[in-house]
Amino acid sequence: MFHLCFICGLIRPVLELDEHLRAHVPKENTFDWLMNVEGKVHRAVKNRRTVEFTLDGKHYFIKAHRGVGWGEVFKNWLSGRPPIVSAAPEWQAIHQLNRIGISTPRVVGKGLRGRSPAALESFVVMDALDGMVSLEHFTRDWRGTKGRQWVALKQKLITNVADIARRMHSAGLNHRDFYLCHFLVRDRDWTKWTVAEPVELVLIDLHRVQIRERVPERWLIKDLGGLLFSAFDAGITRRDLLRFIEAYCGKPWREVLATEKEFWQKVWQNAVALYEPFHNRRPPMKRPF
Repeated sequence: MFHLCFICGLIRPVLELDEHLRAHVPKENTFDWLMNVEGKVHRAVKNRRTVEFTLDGKHYFIKAHRGVGWGEVFKNWLSGRPPIVSAAPEWQAIHQLNRIGISTPRVVGKGLRGRSPAALESFVVMDALDGMVSLEHFTRDWRGTKGRQWVALKQKLITNVADIARRMHSAGLNHRDFYLCHFLVRDRDWTKWTVAEPVELVLIDLHRVQIRERVPERWLIKDLGGLLFSAFDAGITRRDLLRFIEAYCGKPWREVLATEKEFWQKVWQNAVALYEPFHNRRPPMKRPF
């Protein structure tokens, strides 16, 4: 994370590219070329844009950040949130998540330059994840799976998502955009899937991740509440939620709720508070506990 040491001018420039990128980007003004690379723009908001581009047949995504200005920096600090002033939090988060066994996009390039946190320019380049689908889209029709196969697939995904959440939170990281749309799975003919086959997930959109020794409870609630909010319309039941709690906590749900019921009630309330104004209706699941 970047801290107030920036104000003292302690910003170290960064320009690191893997072998393939180095061989195919211009040798001069490399930083500028990558900041302005042409391709398919997936997102462009304020001072950040995400672009898909191709070099020598390889597909990449780049997230390019430009200076946010002192107004944005102070607004965030005064509200108690570290400002996102560069792409560095994303590549730092990817490093930490990979260290604890969570799959993310592979970083193949990163850059940072500037003299103050308000005027930094930076980027992170990642391998494009071709052939993937988000769990938000996946769970709309469950890719045609039905009956026992659908139940088994749903249970495996719930366990895998809970394991990612547990690993991440136990390591002192919280996502801040922890929704089903930020989990990717490789697409295939899922009607031929069997229980013996693994289901590997990739966690994306990591530029807002916070890294600490320990995640404060309110940020655990925000992450888990956001995840539940995004899963309400995926056909989950009370039993599914209890399965998630067991996998996340590593012990039977009855034992968890005997001592941590208030925490999980707050998670539920957070999810409902997100869902009702967004959809203008109550969530399909009744209050579980």
